Amino acid sequence: MRVPSRWAAFVAGLDEFYAGPYRRTFARARREEDDHFTLVVLAEALGVPDPAAYYTVELMPALYEGFHDWHRRMGMDRSPLEHVSCC
Repeated sequence: MRVPSRWAAFVAGLDEFYAGPYRRTFARARREEDDHFTLVVLAEALGVPDPAAYYTVELMPALYEGFHDWHRRMGMDRSPLEHVSCC
């Protein structure tokens, strides 16, 4: 076993030791951050004026794929964007 591969194994072990117990917390925080980002990007389509719409409008097609899961997590049974995506 070479030194770089041992070092990589050591670093992976440290990562698992320190981050392992908090993996669920990190995943929840990332999901909440993604949900907030999705809301900001889709704000214009939801009727809320978005001051950053000029920069975020090109991100909307990238978010349409996960939009159904997002609006279900937010508690909306039907899509608020019936004219854009149907569920």
